[in-house]
Amino acid sequence: MPTYEYNCKKCNKHFEIVQKITDAPKADCPSCGSASERLISASSFALKGGGWYKDGYAKGPSKKKD
Repeated sequence: MPTYEYNCKKCNKHFEIVQKITDAPKADCPSCGSASERLISASSFALKGGGWYKDGYAKGPSKKKD
């Protein structure tokens, strides 16, 4: 399950919650109980293994050994 970041609108506390993707983007602040908003944050998505752009195409031209 992904971790979502939230920020409280009242006390400005920043916190994280592990939720299902299908859960509504709604959480109450653990400090004051007020409504909070979901933040957009960087994902932890990384391409691993061969065949991806960073492995196959980002390299410069191949040098032939004569």
